Amino acid sequence: MRTVRRLLYRDVVWSVVFVAIAFLSLFYFIDFLEELEGVGRRGFTLWHAALAALYELPGRFYELFPIAVLIGTIYAMARLAQSSEFTILRTGGLGPGKALSLLLTLGVAMGVLTFVVGEYVAPLGEQQAVNLKARFRGGQALGKTGAWLKERQGSGDAERSLSINVQGTDTDGRMRDIRIFEHDTAGVLLRRIQAAHGRAESAGGVPVWRLEDAQITEWPAGENGVVRSRREAHVDWPTTLAETVVAAAISPIKSMSTVDLWRYSRHLELQEQAAQRYELQFWRRAFYPLACIVMVALALPFAYLHARAGGISLKVFGGIMLGISFVLLNNVVGHLGLLRDWTPWIASALPSGVYLLMSLAAFGWLVRYR
Repeated sequence: MRTVRRLLYRDVVWSVVFVAIAFLSLFYFIDFLEELEGVGRRGFTLWHAALAALYELPGRFYELFPIAVLIGTIYAMARLAQSSEFTILRTGGLGPGKALSLLLTLGVAMGVLTFVVGEYVAPLGEQQAVNLKARFRGGQALGKTGAWLKERQGSGDAERSLSINVQGTDTDGRMRDIRIFEHDTAGVLLRRIQAAHGRAESAGGVPVWRLEDAQITEWPAGENGVVRSRREAHVDWPTTLAETVVAAAISPIKSMSTVDLWRYSRHLELQEQAAQRYELQFWRRAFYPLACIVMVALALPFAYLHARAGGISLKVFGGIMLGISFVLLNNVVGHLGLLRDWTPWIASALPSGVYLLMSLAAFGWLVRYR
């Protein structure tokens, strides 16, 4: 059985590696062409364009690897079937259950690789790409409305509700165009702090924002209160927002790890903000490595097709269509789950579950009737 395992794993791994390299080369070239639009602006050179595209490769690998697993495994299984090697293995005692368990073990290993890349390498690479491009574009914009955070301070009648808006980050990674609105329990605006720049730090274990060039406006209680406004060069604003929460709020969602997504979605729920988008992304990240297992299970039935039931090229084309349909279904279900407010973990697990059932049904039918 060791020889059989070595034969299957060698063929499948080399095929998957070949397909993955081909995909990564293609998408690296596409990303490089997109980065060329910024060459010549603010010192952005060809080298920086190539480096930015290189930083995005781990994220591409994470997205494309399950599809490469499907196509590579189909090619390996179809080649073994065409050369009658798989028929000889079946005659020698390789039953359907054993063949499935061998490929599923390989799928688990590939799923672990996908998880490691998606959890550690891809977010780091995406963040490096964002920082590199922000350095030459004068910072990073966070959309038209910026990023909003909420928190509560105090308790009882002294409780304060704070809404914080950050428009973007500058070339040094500092937050820029910060606005902080402080309301009482009745929703009355008490104070507004507007700062040009700021950085989230920790002083003695307590989170604090170090604001620069801040204008503080206060509305005292009572009808005869006089609005007071002053400008401060530096202000240390105490907060309960940890650095990790702030970093998650101002970072692209693609650059967030699974832990960051979970932590930030819990923060949004505690502050009674919409967390559906981040919960959905969290569960998609959690279930996505399992797609490798689904892909190898989906590829195994191709080994039981008769060699005259289509050449290798036709089977590989079928694998490509299956991979495209999986990505399409995954994206469609994700958007529908966000629009229809579906349970995030169900919406994220649905595509993999559907394709796993399809693969097992096709495998069972081929083994029984073919």
